Amino acid sequence: MSLTDSISVFSEGTFEEQIQELVNYIVRGRSEEERGEAIRPFQVALKTQDGAELDLARRQKVLSMVLADVKGLGDGTDREIEGFFNLIYSHLFSLYASDSPEATQHVSTLIETIVGASTDAPSIKYRIITNLFNIVDRRSPLRLTAYNALLDLAIQRDELSIVQPNKENIDRWLSEWDVSSEQKSQLLKKISDAYQQAGDPTTSYEYLLSYVRSIPPSSPDSQPAAVEAIATALRLPSTFDFDSLSKLEGVVAAKDHEIYGLLQIFLGGGLSDYLSWEASHADVFEKYNLDKSQLTRKIRLLSLASMAFQHVGRDLPYAKISETIQVEPTEVEKWAIDVIRVGLISGKLSQTTQTMHIIRSTPRTFENEQWQLLEKRLVAWKTGLASVLEVISNARGGAPTQAAA
Repeated sequence: MSLTDSISVFSEGTFEEQIQELVNYIVRGRSEEERGEAIRPFQVALKTQDGAELDLARRQKVLSMVLADVKGLGDGTDREIEGFFNLIYSHLFSLYASDSPEATQHVSTLIETIVGASTDAPSIKYRIITNLFNIVDRRSPLRLTAYNALLDLAIQRDELSIVQPNKENIDRWLSEWDVSSEQKSQLLKKISDAYQQAGDPTTSYEYLLSYVRSIPPSSPDSQPAAVEAIATALRLPSTFDFDSLSKLEGVVAAKDHEIYGLLQIFLGGGLSDYLSWEASHADVFEKYNLDKSQLTRKIRLLSLASMAFQHVGRDLPYAKISETIQVEPTEVEKWAIDVIRVGLISGKLSQTTQTMHIIRSTPRTFENEQWQLLEKRLVAWKTGLASVLEVISNARGGAPTQAAA
């Protein structure tokens, strides 16, 4: 369901005529006697002397009477239902500022009615709440109210794909909406939980990281959120980037937590470090639903990637790989193929020379040591390039060409 749809508002006629249309829709399906009884109070409320226009206060009172009679979606087609609510929205936001307490209360009541209504076509609920989202000012807190309702509806019906939360849109909306930091954090957590429930842990983790970023380290919610993010990153079989996670303020503030030590091992330790930690923290695995075999695989792949980073442009012997990740020499190629498949390394295997030529490798973190190594490689490449240019120049019989500084 797109949140940028155009909205049709059927607003021809005077205020009195439009109110009559709304009331006629509400009482549709009732007996003639019930319709007459329901319409009568509105006729009285709309009556003026000499056809004078109703002032603002009386218009607000009449609209409040209409809203009080909205008990569901009504007895109409999807188009009629949508037009009915669009007309209500039109009057609501012409009579009240979108940030007023009255508008907030009316919108909350309307959303509760819409979500709770029984219907054989639930898609219309998404449509009319989406229209509400689009009709209010971009900065209005009511946009958060409407979006929360859409999410709740999608979660309740296991239809998250209909709402399709988009990270770019969510970030932009959160920067626009005039709502508290706590409300923004709660939305990010809700979306993360929704994706987890929908069976998409990878997207859930993306929103979980945003949630951790949004919480001040001093908040009581900070450490539980940071711990959950660490455990989730360790659980996800395709997540190998722990550097960005480790730099989050909330995660740094949780440095005294037991699981933080495990994060540091995956950030820069080796297989021996992991096995030692595992032996002394047996209870942690069950507490955070961590799979030992999966973690062992990840630390092996990360250790191999770290070693390969030191050998970019060179051959890495199988024997050294076997020693580092503690596997039999016959299993090295299997692990080399796995590390290439997950994207940590790019290289070529040679059974003849029993080596792996490293073309590219992803560092686990990029600190001073990695910068120094990169500098050495650049200097070596520059020297090599100067030699090549000199050979070419000599071959042409000209003066040596200086390599660019």
